[in-house]
Formats: sequence, structure tokens, C-alpha cells
Amino acid sequence: MTTSTRGASRTPAVLVLEDGRIFRGRAYGAVGVTFGEAVFSTGMTGYQETLTDPSYHCQVVVMTAPHVGNTGVNDEDPESKRIWVAGYVVRDPARVPSNWRSRRSLDEELRKQGVVGISGIDTRALTRHLRERGAMRVGIFSGNALPDEGTMLAEVRQAPEMKGADLSAEVATNEAYVVPAIGEKKFTVAAVDLGIKGMTPHRMAERGIEVHVLPATATVEDVYAVDPDGVFFSNGPGDPATADHAVSVMQGVLERKTPLFGICFGNQILGRALGFGTYKLKYGHRGINQPVQDRTTGKVEVTAHNHGFAVDAPLDKVSDTPYGRAEVSHVCLNDNVVEGLQLLDQPAFSVQYHPEAAAGPHDAAYLFDRFVALMEGQRA
Repeated sequence: MTTSTRGASRTPAVLVLEDGRIFRGRAYGAVGVTFGEAVFSTGMTGYQETLTDPSYHCQVVVMTAPHVGNTGVNDEDPESKRIWVAGYVVRDPARVPSNWRSRRSLDEELRKQGVVGISGIDTRALTRHLRERGAMRVGIFSGNALPDEGTMLAEVRQAPEMKGADLSAEVATNEAYVVPAIGEKKFTVAAVDLGIKGMTPHRMAERGIEVHVLPATATVEDVYAVDPDGVFFSNGPGDPATADHAVSVMQGVLERKTPLFGICFGNQILGRALGFGTYKLKYGHRGINQPVQDRTTGKVEVTAHNHGFAVDAPLDKVSDTPYGRAEVSHVCLNDNVVEGLQLLDQPAFSVQYHPEAAAGPHDAAYLFDRFVALMEGQRA
């Protein structure tokens, strides 16, 4: 059995959803078997950042854009040290990559890292199915000796679900490390790694922040051991309902009224810390073209998303919490999902999307400046 380095493999592959729908195509990347939650991403570019985003751990990503792999894979754009997706689904993989930074093909990189994928299927039909039925468990099976459909479906239905999954510790750093400030150091930030992307501390470093990235298991004492001017909670995978430790640490930060900023999973952690619930979205928000309104300014931003859970907070009123008044600061214009929270009586806020713009638009870069302003105000 061989896998072509120029375009799609001829090895058969089958994608099986837990509701019984089946798509047949060809192997892409590694040959074998994988399971995860089927989700779709609407981005036309930025596949390398998507693949290496730890938030996609245990998920099989379906690319809605038909042509994937056109610019190959480079060594500058990964958001972490490895690919995190459980599987990858594309329609028409590039036959030959073409970009001056490309070092190898996407197919080659997937095979190198053992990521099982499938190509040659109608990803638009699959996306429509997931939009109608919701994100669900999926399996990709490839090779010349495939099981029968009943066996494959039974294996998919035995795979773990995303609801109730506690995954942050599986993707976070095991040891603390420091990202130094670029230029003059102005602030120190303790960043709790729940699945952090590499560009996030870089965006803070650009603003004169020395970032101490801490493991997901860090305690409140670990956070304050670095004498932070601010505390950051990162993006990450899994169900926020399982993140009791992170919620407890954040509540310790809120009690001390240290400037606080959270993104994505960090937004859900803030929601729970304030006493709000969280819930699983039908199919989530993933891609680099999601419209969000910043209610504090009225401005509409095009933003990058990757989340399957959301905060259940009231959109139409200010809420009383143990840490003062809180309100929804950002909302998705597609479906009114909460996309940001802020406290009105102390310096803490969060957003559900990814303002670091890797990959994605730069509309939300101001949020890092807002974090800096909170630290400046606290210091003053």
C-alpha cells in the first residue's frame, strides 16, 4: 500500500457519522482509524493554524472550502509543536503546493504526524448535515481491509463524547515558561495555559508584556508567585462544565481584583466563575468570518472562532455576581450567542473568540490594548 505525495491517495477511506450517514472517499494523510467529534470550519485559509490549535484536540475537522493544501506547510505558522486535530476531512487536496515559504505538502505533514484523514467527499453536503443534525461523533477508516458498515458504526458509537470531556491538562504545557517582552518590559502577566496558541503570548509581548505561561494545573499561589500585573486565561478544548480547578483559580484572581483577560475557554471559565452556566452549541462556531458586535462601542468585527460551548448569560440586563456587576459585552450577530463578558466594578473581561488573528482578521486586536489599559489603570 502506498500513499501518493502528489495529490490524493488511491487507498479507500470511509467516514461514518454516529447517526449512520456514510461518506466514501480516499485516504488523506495517515492510513488507519481515528475517532472524534465531527465539526466544520468555514475558513478558506489558515488551515495550518487550525490543525495546530490545541482547542481542536479530539475533534475531526471538516473543511467547507473545497481546495485545501494549496500553500503547503511551513515552519513559521504552527500555533503549537504538533497537530492536535483527531482527523481531517477535505474535498479536493492540492496536487502540488505552491508558496515561497512551503517546506512540504500538507498530506506529507499529516502522514508524518500520524493524522488520519479523508479526501474526495462532498464536504458541503457533510457540513449541511452537521448544521441540521448537530456536531456528533465520527470515525474515519482507511486501508485496503475495511470493516463492514455495521462494525464501523458500532465503533463510532462507542467513542467518547465531547460533552463532559476534561481535556485542558492533556494539551497544556507541563512546565512553566516565559515569553519575554519585545522591547521595553512594561508589565508581567501570568497566563494559565488551557490550550494556548503560540500567537497569543506573542501579541502580549509586542505590547511590552513579559508572559509567564503556567500549566493548567497551576494554583492561585503559582499565579501570584510571578508577581503579575495581570492574569490571562487561554483558549482550550473540552467541556467547561468539567473545569472546576480553573474556575477556582479564576475566582481567586477575582477576589484579589487583579486585571483579568480570558479568551475562548477562558471566557467560559469567567462565566462559570461569575455564577453563569454553560451549554453545548448545536454545531458551534469555527472559522475566520464570524460577525460579532462589541456592545461597548457598537462596532461590528469579523472574528476568528473555535468553540462548541457557550456561556448562558442574559443579554438584556446587568447581572449581580459575587464579584460585582457583570454584563454581556459582545454578541454573535448570527445567533445571539454570548461572545464576551465584562465586570463593571473591577478590571476583568473576556471574549469567546480569538483576537490573536492566527489565522484570521485583525479586527479584534484592540482587545490586547484593552488589557494593557486595565493594567495601566490598576497601576495608576
